[in-house]
Amino acid sequence: MVRLSTATLPHLPADVARPSYDRGAVRAGVVHLGIGAFHRAHQALVFDRALAASDRRWGITGASLRSPATRDAMAPQDNLYTLVERDGAGDRRRVIGAVLDTLVAPEDPAALVARLADAATHIVTLTVTEKGYRLDAAGNLLTGEADVAADIAHPHAPRTAPGFLVAALARRRAAGLAPFTAISCDNLPSNGHRLRNAVLAMAEAQDAGLARWIAAEGAFPETMVDRIVPATTDADIHAFAAATGVEDRALVTGEPFLQWVIEDRFCGPRPDFAAFGAQLTDAVAPWEEAKLRLLNGAHSALAYLAGLAGVEFVHQAIALPEYRRLVDRLWDESAATLSPPPGLDLPIYRAALLARFANPALHHRTRQIAMDGSQKLPQRLIAPLAATIAAGREAPALALAVAGWMRWQAGRDDAGAAHVVDDPRAAETSRRWHGAPDAAARVAALLPLVAPDAAALAPAVTAALRAIEDRGAKGATAML
Repeated sequence: MVRLSTATLPHLPADVARPSYDRGAVRAGVVHLGIGAFHRAHQALVFDRALAASDRRWGITGASLRSPATRDAMAPQDNLYTLVERDGAGDRRRVIGAVLDTLVAPEDPAALVARLADAATHIVTLTVTEKGYRLDAAGNLLTGEADVAADIAHPHAPRTAPGFLVAALARRRAAGLAPFTAISCDNLPSNGHRLRNAVLAMAEAQDAGLARWIAAEGAFPETMVDRIVPATTDADIHAFAAATGVEDRALVTGEPFLQWVIEDRFCGPRPDFAAFGAQLTDAVAPWEEAKLRLLNGAHSALAYLAGLAGVEFVHQAIALPEYRRLVDRLWDESAATLSPPPGLDLPIYRAALLARFANPALHHRTRQIAMDGSQKLPQRLIAPLAATIAAGREAPALALAVAGWMRWQAGRDDAGAAHVVDDPRAAETSRRWHGAPDAAARVAALLPLVAPDAAALAPAVTAALRAIEDRGAKGATAML
């Protein structure tokens, strides 16, 4: 069987869309840090649309800050890959040509710095997860981390995302070039502000003049991104090969829905984002908050409470009446804490979310969503829970979801089956869970890791955790 590449594009069936532009004429105007499945199913599609509309400035250089896996999958394919959109009515398949090159930062840091510093680079996007910004809960740079300390001591051989950005911006300043616009595409509140904080703190530690220049001339727009992108499986790859006769080891899947809201704050050229599926706005925060507390909050609740009950996929969970009630109740509680932006009708948004959750073609695993819970809980569940309790209202669904995260730290579900707690603080959460004798002690040990005012939330979460320990996650959910 042939492998996807420029030479084998003609082997694909006619119903597989492919680049309509000459990739040889495309310039790399974008560098993306963290080139995983989400970027390739989301932002890369938007830039691919720009290229298809004859704006050839927006080819992408992808970079991994850790693993060579994506590069090793894409390089033999001339960096082509297929995006398969699924909604149960049949797959829609499109080969994306926007990625021109893929780099692995640890193998050649200088090559990535050079690409970031190139005059043709106008936009840098990032999907490095919450932990990639190297900030503590208060937004301060983690200068005690070994990689951050190394970047401060040896700025020309960076290891971290902020380190690479600062090294490249220093080179651009020395060359008389304007900075690039740096766009965080991670699901965290005030992501542009956090990225700016990380970059300025790193720069300040190296060169105060550089930090002042970045602060005055650079741009770090806030953004909100939304698309469900399940992890690609071998079955996905085999199904595509069987249907097309072409093997694609870099294939990604996603739902048809895509949303990208970007603050209209740039320091250089940009594509006509609005023409290619993104939305420019003066205020991202209300969109971001609604998405984090409704979509992401419900996802996390299902990940832990359905995952503990052995439910593998989101669409299976939402089909069960107790979990459908959980989501509705959680949305009622969280929606009361929101100030929706003009243009966002919450009942319509909730109905659309339910349809997306119920999409049987996606196979979105609860365990995939359960990753990095200690980083995700504060904005998804803790913030609306704290706001609700501060307003004197009860929030049993939110409290139960937080308790579900705590119970997940035990490393075994309600049937005793072991699971991996994939989290940067997994060793600590496991130690705290197993070192506590009862629900109250476990809440006292774990809640401060994710909640700044743990004492106010502890009674509700303790009651919820006791219910899970007494009845199991599914039984406790059925009590709502």
